Amino acid sequence: MSNNLKQLARNQRNNSTPAEVKLWSELLRAKGFYGYQFNRQFIIGNYIVDFVCRRLRLVIEIDGRSHQFKVEDDRARDEFLKNQGYQVVRFSEREVIKDFNNVIRTLEAYLPQIKS
Repeated sequence: MSNNLKQLARNQRNNSTPAEVKLWSELLRAKGFYGYQFNRQFIIGNYIVDFVCRRLRLVIEIDGRSHQFKVEDDRARDEFLKNQGYQVVRFSEREVIKDFNNVIRTLEAYLPQIKS
């Protein structure tokens, strides 16, 4: 793992978007989502993912406007992550800010089913 990638990940953590801050502080931080640990701006291969839960093998990406121009890059990245055993779920900045309850419901669908 390159030092440049580490530094970039650190910079991204320190300059999070409003949607990333909301998702982290209101749901994922401190095992707040059903006790699962998430990391933010985490390096997997040559990519930095917005959020990852390694136990669930789940990557969460928050797409801002710039992603409109990165469709092929995002597709390649998602394919790489899938080949590493991760599921990738993407939300727009707007979804996280304006429809947070639906974001939570969507993420809950990735939880293992509780057997009674």
